[in-house]
Amino acid sequence: MWNYEKRLEYPINIKRTDAAMAKAIISQFGGPDGETGAAMRYLSQRFAMPYRPVMGILTDIGTEASKYEFVDLV
Repeated sequence: MWNYEKRLEYPINIKRTDAAMAKAIISQFGGPDGETGAAMRYLSQRFAMPYRPVMGILTDIGTEASKYEFVDLV
């Protein structure tokens, strides 16, 4: 069961984007074709989604996809 709260654990303030750093972070999550990479894409795309129902669907898919990856780590 998932309990989703719309808040950040720590406040952030992004002043500039860095594509090279984003590429390095995604490669650490199993690359572009890995399960964790896919989950991170779903979760990051939700922030740009203008429609609330679709935003919730992206959150659900991202957390469901990440569940399988993190269970394998334990």
